[in-house]
Amino acid sequence: MGIRYLADSDTALIEFSSAPVVETREITENLYIDLDQQGNLVSMTIEHAKVQANICEVSFLQMEKSIVS
Repeated sequence: MGIRYLADSDTALIEFSSAPVVETREITENLYIDLDQQGNLVSMTIEHAKVQANICEVSFLQMEKSIVS
């Protein structure tokens, strides 16, 4: 997984896999998703990312599987 931010166009590209894209769907005017042959999410494009996704502040937190007794 990777996140690329293009400052000149204020666009964020979030890549979830390297599978070939066979379809792009417009979710909203500023959000597009790319799907592979099986309909799995490959990437997401966010236009006007500073406003739409608060791209100025990105964090990653991996949650461990909790065990409930």
